[in-house]
Amino acid sequence: MPFNFFKKANTQLLVLILSSVIFYGYYAPELLFLLAFSGAVNVLTSYYVSFGAPKHRMLLATAGIVINLVVLAFFKYSPLIAGTFFNTDNGIGFFLLTIPLPIGISFFTFEGISLVIDTYKGHTDDKFKNLVDKSFKTHIRNSFFFIVFFPHLVSGPILKAHDFIPQISNKFFKDIDWEYCFKMLVVGYFLKLVVADNLKDFTSSLVYPGFMTLSTLTLASMLLGYSFQIFADFAGYSLIALGLAGLFGYRLMQNFNFPYISTTFSEFWRRWHISLSTFLKEYLYFPLGGNKKGKVRTYINLTITMVLGGLWHGAAWSYAVWGAFHGLALAIERLFNDKFKIAIKPNSFFYYFKILFVFLSVSLAWLLFKLPNFDQVIMYMKALFTNTGLVTNYISVFLILLYSFPVVLYHIFYLKRQAKPAFFNKLEYAVYGVMLFLIFTNSGTPGTFIYFQF
Repeated sequence: MPFNFFKKANTQLLVLILSSVIFYGYYAPELLFLLAFSGAVNVLTSYYVSFGAPKHRMLLATAGIVINLVVLAFFKYSPLIAGTFFNTDNGIGFFLLTIPLPIGISFFTFEGISLVIDTYKGHTDDKFKNLVDKSFKTHIRNSFFFIVFFPHLVSGPILKAHDFIPQISNKFFKDIDWEYCFKMLVVGYFLKLVVADNLKDFTSSLVYPGFMTLSTLTLASMLLGYSFQIFADFAGYSLIALGLAGLFGYRLMQNFNFPYISTTFSEFWRRWHISLSTFLKEYLYFPLGGNKKGKVRTYINLTITMVLGGLWHGAAWSYAVWGAFHGLALAIERLFNDKFKIAIKPNSFFYYFKILFVFLSVSLAWLLFKLPNFDQVIMYMKALFTNTGLVTNYISVFLILLYSFPVVLYHIFYLKRQAKPAFFNKLEYAVYGVMLFLIFTNSGTPGTFIYFQF
């Protein structure tokens, strides 16, 4: 890591900022103007919220948040607005439809919002103090580094200013946790290259009209395969980001914590895309009132938060429906728990039944990611129940199950390691060796990360 050859933190950061800018602008240099504009808005807003006139703090913070959201809406949701309200053959509708989606805009916009809000909170909460340096020059450096640091720039994890900015300092080789970085990178590359990239070839028929001629068993296996694929793809990216950041002396938050062993939907969201779920909780759910304004308002707040979280994923109403599904599931679950407090014994039949129920429900909802057209989702569900007489390609089904198995084993390994640490700690190093071997010998055909589109 060349940055370690520079003794001063300022030089280290400038090297990393420059490297990150080159990384982001390599294929589309014009996007750097948007990144620079977004960064400038958040740098200026956060600085003057901290050191400007106190009476203008609220106005400045609000303006910064609004500008961030307007930029995000213009580039990300113009096609949705065009298709919903305009004729897309010409005029405004056609123009809105042609606006490109800059890579990573959902991630660096949310991080800019975090910087503005955390800075504003710093005047009333010690947890958020000292995020903005009095030197404007230093503040520019720290803020741009927070936003553009390349491991998380294009697909997360979503960073919060109060978690990352305090880490900015001079870094040394001796302080790097090499074992942690090695483990993150090996598991990350294994999940992406071996699991996700192989599964994508076998789930590629999960598009209209291809799935209409497939048997029930094939359709069911593809749906499960896609569920494991999207986990392996995104969890793989997140682990790679954690490993790369660790090599430069920075710790990013864990983004996945074995979500497919969840017994409830609320637990699932504590384990899946943790950086997004905690962002929505901290910056949207709590400001809406959280659970402090009565039960009915709590259910409404949960649903609103998840619908907007769904729309964050993409400019299509299917993503809002996906968010609504999870929001309603969380609200119903909370309502049920409020009425009936049932203790579930770990390792009981009901415990494993709930894991299976949550997993299958979540997997079914992923159809809205793969098939954004509602009609196609309905047709897929019909085919799932009516194509029982069609011939099954058992080789394809077997290969889907084969490449899905590592994700199942990954979760089982986690569960068993909690119960029998000594045995699994010894086995762990052999497992990393096997994963390294498979990365070099059995990687699938290269494919972009699924969350690049978000």
